[in-house]
Amino acid sequence: GANAEEVKACELFALDIGLAFQVADDILDVTASTEELGKTAGKDEDTDKTTYPKLLGLEESKVEAQRLVDEAKASLTQFGDRAAPLLAIADYIIARSN
Repeated sequence: GANAEEVKACELFALDIGLAFQVADDILDVTASTEELGKTAGKDEDTDKTTYPKLLGLEESKVEAQRLVDEAKASLTQFGDRAAPLLAIADYIIARSN
């Protein structure tokens, strides 16, 4: 089992990665085509949904997504190489195209 500090680190990772995924999804809704996404692009704007690009702008949203990923990855430093799969997932979150 994990100790309290390890659990807290994993919780922080999960929170940051979940939010980074949402920011990345909002960015893709603005920047990717329907074909790339596999769903209707621009749907968030069409439904006047509050999104990160709408609130922060596209470039600031990209900065925020990277900040969240960096913070998530930093939370796992105590795990060393055992965290490699989670670190790879973190990088994929903002590099994905759909």
